[in-house]
Amino acid sequence: MPRPVTLDGSSLTIAQVVAVAREGATVAVAPKAWPAVERSRAVVDRLVAKGEVAYGITTGFGEFAHVRISRGQVRELQRNLLMSHAVGVGPPLERDVVRAMQLIRVNTLLKGCSGVRRELVEFLVAMLNGGLVPVVPSRGSVGASGDLCPLAHMALPLIALGEVEVDGKRLPATKALAQAGLKPIVLEAKEGLALINGTQMMAAIGCLTVDDARGLLLDAQVAAGMSLEALMGSVAPLDARIHDVRPHPGQGVVAANLRKLTAASGIVQSHEGCERVQDAYSLRCAPQVLGACRDVVEQAAHVLSTEINSATDNPLVFGDGTILSQGNFHGEPLAFQLDFLAIALSEVASISERRTERLVNPDLSEGLKPFLVDAGGLNSGFMIAQYVAAALVSENKVQCHPASVDSIPTSANQEDHVSMGSISALKLGRVLENARTVVAIEALCAAQALDFKAPLKPGKGSRAAHARIRQSVPRLDKDRYLSPDVQATTELLREGALRSAVAKAGVRLS
Repeated sequence: MPRPVTLDGSSLTIAQVVAVAREGATVAVAPKAWPAVERSRAVVDRLVAKGEVAYGITTGFGEFAHVRISRGQVRELQRNLLMSHAVGVGPPLERDVVRAMQLIRVNTLLKGCSGVRRELVEFLVAMLNGGLVPVVPSRGSVGASGDLCPLAHMALPLIALGEVEVDGKRLPATKALAQAGLKPIVLEAKEGLALINGTQMMAAIGCLTVDDARGLLLDAQVAAGMSLEALMGSVAPLDARIHDVRPHPGQGVVAANLRKLTAASGIVQSHEGCERVQDAYSLRCAPQVLGACRDVVEQAAHVLSTEINSATDNPLVFGDGTILSQGNFHGEPLAFQLDFLAIALSEVASISERRTERLVNPDLSEGLKPFLVDAGGLNSGFMIAQYVAAALVSENKVQCHPASVDSIPTSANQEDHVSMGSISALKLGRVLENARTVVAIEALCAAQALDFKAPLKPGKGSRAAHARIRQSVPRLDKDRYLSPDVQATTELLREGALRSAVAKAGVRLS
């Protein structure tokens, strides 16, 4: 069981988001966080008692900001807000995404700028620790005022509405809360708005994808190293001096990783001093391309780390009594990063597919058997596996159109420029899945190609990766039903088994 995660509003990490969302880590609140929460709440209580005007507290929302709400209607206003905004459509978000949303929302409330009561935060923590996951439709957010629609669905169970998934079963919220021993919350002033005004869907998907992308980039380097050896490529372009004079961080890291993977390779040694002057770009430029992709992932991680420790609702309530209407809910910072991250992962797949083509194409494969199979003609080998990779790469190119360049005004043009960051997030998930499969196909083909290089042995890292693939997928001696092989290799990548095997062999990738 992972270590518990203690929240204080300022120090949540992507690794902790992953631990709670996917590994079941429990959540606690740091005692030092409560005073700011209570000061902020006291400001709201004083404002309501005096009947002062403040957006979303004693007024309507969006275009209805000019409508005054009486003290006696404050609770009804907040309840109505959740119900009216919960109009999402489409398949529900994955369980890990919703848990990440819940966690990040709690951390945002602990900034002490949202004006909520302590008991509301404690209720959200109890839901997380009790495994109560709201059912949240995936479509409906335009990324400003944040992820209103999905967050409304996430918040509905607090008032005993909507559905909750518990232990794999969907239950009405009333039943799920009763089973967990939780009484529904009666929302007070500002609390409904504080629950739904923010970027938590975008941030949740972004954090989980950054974690996946980091792993996929390591797998892509493992596959690239195997292909480099199988295609009798040169390791000279990996020389550290090359990358020291163009010191982009990712480029140097990838070159170093490829040197480790191919170190002590009998295959590389077998063609030292050959007459070939230069390899194709998909081999020679792997550090430059995958390194640039790595830098994009780390830039996204930086932005997301800032976002998950930010106050993103409106208005912000400060402990000194100031209440400010503003735009921290706008998803533009995340929308840009999510779009760029999709482009980077698409490039990981694109260059991978080019190496797969070289492995199966007898005109490019440096003596490997056509389509990596004996008795070609009778057998088609990996011919159609490359087709599949090409199809997924093409699909990714369509998915990489940036959603962040679009905007459709909402709320009678009060919200006249929106980020569409949720669209960026949703299509990013599809790009990630496609890219993982494309890299798996390359790894599968590279393993087959290395079989043909026996008795020459590949480098230590490539050898470990080859052995791990062969534990799950036997060599292709003649045509067989190939889809399960691709699925099994893809699962190795999803589970981290390939890069783990390389690490266990003593090859530590950065």
